[in-house]
Amino acid sequence: MDGFFLFDQNSNSKKICSFAQLSTKQMQYKRILLKLSGEALMGERQYGIDPNRLKEYAQEIKQVVDKGVEVAIVIGGGNIFRGVAGASQGMDRVQGDHMGMLATCINGLALQSALEDEGIHTRLQTAIEIKEIAEPYIKRRANRHLEKGRVVIFGGGTGNPYFTTDTAAVLRAIEINADAILKGTRVDGIYTSDPEKNKDAVKYENITFKDVIDKGLKVMDMTAFTLSEENKLPIIVFDMNTKGNLLKLISGENIGTIVDNE
Repeated sequence: MDGFFLFDQNSNSKKICSFAQLSTKQMQYKRILLKLSGEALMGERQYGIDPNRLKEYAQEIKQVVDKGVEVAIVIGGGNIFRGVAGASQGMDRVQGDHMGMLATCINGLALQSALEDEGIHTRLQTAIEIKEIAEPYIKRRANRHLEKGRVVIFGGGTGNPYFTTDTAAVLRAIEINADAILKGTRVDGIYTSDPEKNKDAVKYENITFKDVIDKGLKVMDMTAFTLSEENKLPIIVFDMNTKGNLLKLISGENIGTIVDNE
């Protein structure tokens, strides 16, 4: 059985409601964009991709997909190559950024494989054309995939040098009308200072875009942050490495720190 009837007393009519729709109604968000750093995929390694960490992330994502939540993902490429780091060593910045874009595609392919191992239908779309391994990014096609319950991974950043994957994440989130950006990190939110260096750092449960800027807190690069603020798109920073956190957040539990306009 794929669904059931609900009786509407006001209209004196019945309508079909699927189980997926019911589970989505119980969730805090219907459509999210999950932002993961490339470094997050390293796990305990010094570089590259940790298959165990990939599997853990795939299982976390599967939990929310099974609840009917539509999931899009943007991954960084810092575990493989950073254009800024290359530029600091004398490499041309544009060339370095293009290498970084390709690194995000490698990470996207790795995550796609891990998700499909968990039985999740996925699509990898890239801002730079690599038609043999991924679809080109097309907004309407991405939205259609999401509506069909597929996880869409966006690779290649924005397709332009000098823009970070943070900016790409906000841009894609706006384009697909995501309810929020969930930035998965190894820290459980935003603090007054680096909690890994200062044990007295205090966590914010909720903070406005203006306060983040005034206090000089580093959440995303300023281009991404300003774009999110202008489009009233909330950012939630949370610990992705704690099992079950993603589902708890989607379910409305007080996980991480919310950055919004209020």
